[in-house]
This record gives sequence, C-alpha cells and structure tokens, in this order.
Amino acid sequence: MTVVKRRRGEYLDSLLIIGGLLAILLACGLGETPIHPLDLVGAITGSGDPATSVIVWSIRLPRALAAWLVGAALGLSGAALQGLLRNPLAEPGVLGVSVWASLGAVIAIYYGLTSQFAPAMQIGAVLGALLATGVIALAARSLGDTVSLILIGVGLSSLGGALVSLALNLAPNPFTLNDMVSWMMGSVANRSFADIGLSGPIIAIGAALILATRRGLSALSLGEETAHGLGLDLVRTRLLVTVGCGLAAGGSVALAGAIGFVGIITPHLVRPWVGGDPGRALVPSALAGGLLLVLADIGARLVPSDNELKLGVVAALIGAPVFLWIAASRRRTGLGA
Repeated sequence: MTVVKRRRGEYLDSLLIIGGLLAILLACGLGETPIHPLDLVGAITGSGDPATSVIVWSIRLPRALAAWLVGAALGLSGAALQGLLRNPLAEPGVLGVSVWASLGAVIAIYYGLTSQFAPAMQIGAVLGALLATGVIALAARSLGDTVSLILIGVGLSSLGGALVSLALNLAPNPFTLNDMVSWMMGSVANRSFADIGLSGPIIAIGAALILATRRGLSALSLGEETAHGLGLDLVRTRLLVTVGCGLAAGGSVALAGAIGFVGIITPHLVRPWVGGDPGRALVPSALAGGLLLVLADIGARLVPSDNELKLGVVAALIGAPVFLWIAASRRRTGLGA
C-alpha cells in the first residue's frame, strides 16, 4: 500500500510540474493582446518579433513566475504547518508572519520610502517577516508544546493586524491609503525579474529548511510521544519549520502582498494522493500552490472590468468555495481534524 501511494505521489508531482509549465506558457500567451503559440515560441527563443519578446520577457513571464513562486511558497508553508501543528486549518498566517510582512510594507508606503527607493516596500516586508520569524523561533526553542506556539502566533497576528489598521487609519493622504490598500489586496502585476531576485532567495532558503524536516513531519503524524520515542528532536523540527515557513511566507508577501487560502486548501487537495503522511505532502502542495496561483492570476487578467482584479481577491473567490467543499467532504466521510 505504501509503495502504491509513493508511486501515486510521484505521478502527481510529474503532472503538477507539467501543469505548472503549461500554465506559465498560457499566462505568457494570454492577455489584452493574445500571442499566437508560434509567436510565443519565437519570443521565448529570441527569434521572433522584438516587440513580442519585450511583452513576454519584461511583463508576462516575470508576472507568471512570481505568481508560481508565491503559490509554491504558500502551499509548502501550509502543508508544513498543518503537519507540525496537526491542525487542518493551519496556514502561514497562523504564526503572524504574513501580517508582520504586510506591516513592514505598509510602513514603507506610509513614510513614502518607495518614492525614494523603489524596492523599499519589498525590503520592508522582508524585514517585518524576519522580525516575526525571530520571535517565533525564540518561542519554538523555549516552549515545550505546539499549543503555546500557536498562541504566540495568534498574539503576533493580532498585534500586527492592529498596527496595520492603525497605519491605514492615520494615512497622511488618499493616495498613500490607496497604495496601502492595494498592497494588502495582493497582486503580481508589474513584477520584474529584479523583484523575483530580491524575494526568491529568501523563499528558497525557507523552502530548504522546511524540506529538511520531511522525515520529522512524517514521524509527528504518529503523535509527539511516539515521534520522540523514534528519536525525533521535536525542538529542532519545530524551529526549522517555523523559521522556514516564516522566510517562505515573508518572501511571498514581499513579492505579491497578502494572498489568502492557498496555504490552507492546497495540502487538502493533494492529501488524498499521498495519504496522511505530511512529509510526502510537502512537494506536491508546493507544486499545486504554484499552479493554482498562476491560473488565478490568468483569471484576474482576463475577467472583463474597468480595473484589473487583484490576485488576492481572485484567490479568495476561488479558495473560499473550495475550502467549504473540503470541509463538507470531511464531514461526510467522518474524518476528524
């Protein structure tokens, strides 16, 4: 049975990789000015029309890659936290890192730093995420149970949310308020390879720390006492997961703003393929999150409206019904949390 599930997981990974590549190509070809597949190939290889190449390489490809990277970071973080906390509702926001990353970006906008230094918003988001991650890391080292860790995360999230609301309330002018609200709604529009280069390494480091805990998360599915009996260092596993999720989620917020539901629903979508092993759910959750967010961004661009829909809005419109369907399915099948 284990061999069958492992093979299903490998097939799922391959399908999700192919689906992600196709979705990125689709995102490069679709838009206000659709690009014919042959012209798209020429633009990618550099043998086509120069104007089309500029559209693909400077606008659409960075945007699609940013959406995939953010979705992958959120999906991976959600799967890791659900495995660590053994809570099907866990996602990057549960530790407060996403809110503090948003707070860092909001502060940069509030004080007008973005007009003096373009990457200030992204840097502020990263610093906010690192601050929250540092607090969570200290808590993970000193606290002896996951319940206390969750409570610390909820407290950080509440405080960060209150400070964000305060900044919005005290916005010096309508333009600043509009920029802050737009950031909070989430988007990958106008992202460049430079933006990916700023956030990508942070997300990669976080992902590496999370993936290093695959065996530990698998052991935790048997319970903390059993995992400890098998030789698992619970404190180390807790520390690696929290720091990894903090970096991955913080980097994603720095790149795209606040995006919800991806971290919650993607682990549930892939779990039937990999069984109840949270360690085996990490990679497919990341791949599914990337695919889901690229498709959501395509939808945001193609929906006819005077103003382009924000990616965070589209992700919520897709994610909320899917989450309700997952919750109803769990109840029908009698599965517990």
